Amino acid sequence: MIGQRESVSGAHFAFTDRWGGVSAAPYEELNLGAAVGDDADAVTTNRELAAKSLGLEPDRVVFMHQVHGADVVVTDGPSGSADIPSVDAIVTTRRGLGLAVLTADCVPVLLADPVAGVAAAAHAGRPGMVAGVVPAAVRTMVELGADPVRIVARTGPTVCGRCYEVPEAMRADVAAVEPTAYAETSWGTPSVDVCAGVHAQLERLGVHDREQSPVCTLESCDHFSYRRDRTTGRLAGFVWLG
Repeated sequence: MIGQRESVSGAHFAFTDRWGGVSAAPYEELNLGAAVGDDADAVTTNRELAAKSLGLEPDRVVFMHQVHGADVVVTDGPSGSADIPSVDAIVTTRRGLGLAVLTADCVPVLLADPVAGVAAAAHAGRPGMVAGVVPAAVRTMVELGADPVRIVARTGPTVCGRCYEVPEAMRADVAAVEPTAYAETSWGTPSVDVCAGVHAQLERLGVHDREQSPVCTLESCDHFSYRRDRTTGRLAGFVWLG
């Protein structure tokens, strides 16, 4: 259920795999995405299971309606289902409040400054990385008292640059904004390394405490991958302050 978990000075980070839930194929088992066609009750149960496994109250976890943009919202707690923010990054200063980001190939980015008591979760697909969603999240954290040199950054399972094949023109457009994202597949065609781009952006912002998951979602049968399966579930990254 929880493929990776870490705590750093009172900041907690976790990434799920696809196992330990109740969803049926093709969403088996721990699909946490509510907008992919899965049974709504199954998703609710899966979210409860994931939250409780982390010691979080299910009603104290904030999810986003992700739109591949760069907008950020500061939150103090979950709203009603009709008020889920249509953004790709959320920031909080509320301890014990979980922030969640859903992915199935995009880069889940978890950020926290334990000293300032500020945490953020961001969804960085190719469009969001190019638009600057992660720098926008960091800037919002700084406005709330965070210091980039104290920010701990963790990125979770994502499609790797060796597998994310794109047209040559798309690679050129991305590289014009973020050169470190320029990549080539293992079979020699143009690709984009979104995670490399995210980490380069964080480095330029002064965020040096960074770690990257070694898991490629497309290559791993233990993780959901939209590029591999199209109709599939969603993984989640969770960050919260103790």
